[in-house]
Amino acid sequence: MKKLFVLFFLGTIVVSCKQTITETDLQYLNGYWEIEKVTLPDGDTKEYKVNETIDYFQIAQKKGFRSKVMPQVDGSYLTNDIKESVQVSLKDGSATLHYKTTYAKWNEEIITLSKDHFVVKNAQDLEYHYKRPVKFSVK
Repeated sequence: MKKLFVLFFLGTIVVSCKQTITETDLQYLNGYWEIEKVTLPDGDTKEYKVNETIDYFQIAQKKGFRSKVMPQVDGSYLTNDIKESVQVSLKDGSATLHYKTTYAKWNEEIITLSKDHFVVKNAQDLEYHYKRPVKFSVK
């Protein structure tokens, strides 16, 4: 009986760690995001101190795109105009990003999403932790 209680308790903790995502929350995706760290399936973490590219999301009515941009020393961003199509599906409090390019399709589940941070998990169980970039300028 104790084992059953412990398993139930641990299961509740694991499930409660995931945020319920609503359509209203999706507004937070819009804008610039940089990878802060990646958590590997074995629990190891790879920290990203400097990012050469930053992700830019533009989502409206659960559709939009993501593109990679490169911050410049004057505070602007350089882009190559390559965009990944993104659709968002919501089901039972979960949100999934469905990406599509000419060459590939893949999904990422949104684990948490707020104004300043978000975390997604892909099919390889890699968790990408994003934060808003701090603009810099050398003038």
